[in-house]
Amino acid sequence: MRKLLVTGGAGFIGANFVYYWLREHLDDKVVVLDALTYAGNLPSLDGLKDNPNFHFIKGSIVDDALIEKILIDHDIDTIVNFAAESHVDRSISGPDIFIETNIVGTHNLLKAARQVWIENKETAKPHHRFHHVSTDEVYGELADDEEAFTEEHVYAPNSPYSASKASSDHLVRSYHHTFGLNVTTTNCSNNYGPYQYPEKLIPLFLTNILRNKALPVYGSGKNIRDWLYVDDHARGIDVILEKGKVGEIYNIGGNNEWTNIDIILLLCREMDRMFAEDPKLHQQYPDAAPANGKKSADLITYVEDRAGHDWRYAIDASKLENELGFTPQDTFETGIIKTIQWYMDNQKWWEPLLLD
Repeated sequence: MRKLLVTGGAGFIGANFVYYWLREHLDDKVVVLDALTYAGNLPSLDGLKDNPNFHFIKGSIVDDALIEKILIDHDIDTIVNFAAESHVDRSISGPDIFIETNIVGTHNLLKAARQVWIENKETAKPHHRFHHVSTDEVYGELADDEEAFTEEHVYAPNSPYSASKASSDHLVRSYHHTFGLNVTTTNCSNNYGPYQYPEKLIPLFLTNILRNKALPVYGSGKNIRDWLYVDDHARGIDVILEKGKVGEIYNIGGNNEWTNIDIILLLCREMDRMFAEDPKLHQQYPDAAPANGKKSADLITYVEDRAGHDWRYAIDASKLENELGFTPQDTFETGIIKTIQWYMDNQKWWEPLLLD
């Protein structure tokens, strides 16, 4: 039986991970620590209110005394660190909070874990695990004809966000090699699925279609990303916690590259299809373009490209497949249908989060 501290567990990927873990590991205990900043949303965890194995604490990973107390009070043996500022645009307009949370906060977690699990003989846990969740953006960008990122790829972050995550990755590595902390790190491609904050591409465009608002496409829309359904991300971390080698880095990817504009056009087609097949949606979302006889794609507008916009990310996840036997269960075609349906069914969740 594990006792997990999941930091950032009220955010998009963290919340999905907590649901997954408590569904798949019925005897384990999960404590969520989240500061509930703009992207941390406590209602995302409402489905766990009555689960006796779930406990929520509001707090920040920059509070090192709080982290140490949680590790001791709840007898934690595993940390899964999702806590991070993660929106590239926000890192360009205000990088300070990214340095504070992603670098200082991660270091505080590492310090507390070392103190409780290694230094303190009364609380030491030889079989502990510190799992750090990172991003493919630490590797920089790829040209169209370049091979996908492997775990050996040189770090070359291009935004304050990716630079802060790269820094935290190096800190995690150093605490293993210097202090003997049992760590693993994952660098993951773009996730999509339920509970994603509406400023991100897929939920932004879904909710904008439903409200008949413009679909702003950066530059040419030809930037390429590799996409992974969020439950597959949770499954990948599960496999690594169970079978992964301490000190190793594993890429988690979907083998699923799409240009931004192709994803947007797919979303538009699927939304138009759903409205054509279900007249009830016209009543639920009367402002939506397809509810008014228009095509969702007519809402597409091209806007000036953002600063530091990397051209292409692609993950080579063959190490995870070859060594630990993990492959994603969902294709993009199956995952995107589930995602669209979730947002259509959960207006009460996303509507209070809208910025306009």
